[in-house]
Amino acid sequence: MKPVDFAVRYGPWALVTGASDGIGEAVARELAARGLNLVLCARRAQRLDSLGAELSARHGIACRSVALDLADPAQQDRLHEACAPLDIGLLVAAAGFGSTGPWLAGDAAGQASMLALNCGAVLAQCAWLAPRLAARGRGGLVLLSSIVAFQGCPGSAHYAATKAWVQTFAEGLHAELTPLGIDVLAIAPGPVASGFGARAGMRLDGATPPAVIASAALRALPRGGTSRPGTRARLLGWSLATAPRGLRVRLMGRIMAGLTMPE
Repeated sequence: MKPVDFAVRYGPWALVTGASDGIGEAVARELAARGLNLVLCARRAQRLDSLGAELSARHGIACRSVALDLADPAQQDRLHEACAPLDIGLLVAAAGFGSTGPWLAGDAAGQASMLALNCGAVLAQCAWLAPRLAARGRGGLVLLSSIVAFQGCPGSAHYAATKAWVQTFAEGLHAELTPLGIDVLAIAPGPVASGFGARAGMRLDGATPPAVIASAALRALPRGGTSRPGTRARLLGWSLATAPRGLRVRLMGRIMAGLTMPE
């Protein structure tokens, strides 16, 4: 799809959550280069303002920063109010975090926050934006899944479950919304070189750069469905696809153990 066609279908504005780092930031840079105006959402206001100023100066686009914590359901309305006057044609829901370690050793409040951000915020954003996209007959939703979404994952049980929800939700929306002109894509990468790994307590040697994920995702968006950008994600997906689910769970547990930093 030519850049001008991309901007017509998914512009003039795009909303990117988790835009202060990692995949969210990389997608924001890609979209700015394609001429879309941006609403950047994350917790770090200074980082958002700096990124917005840089992208505006480099690409001549408009950027708005909305600094809030999407893990707090009470703050969802603030984001929607900021976006309401804008013709938003694309959502990239990249905000999220994970954790590693035994489930019994986990922090209940942290797990609840993960559920609220990884799933609840995505639900709220899609519920608000999808009717607007349907009314205009074009647009897109990009939801961040993971390679761990396709089976249980010992050592990261709750995170994998939140991504399984995102993956299933995206698959269902893809089938429902494509006839309405809305492209829905689930991105299911493997380990990504970003701040995610440090927060999750993971050792991510050889991880895929966020820019690679972002570029592949936007290329795949017009087709919709699921994209597994990055060599490791494709290899894992291919090698595990035919294994019985129970075996996939055990294998993914071994992989996760190899990525988890020692206490």
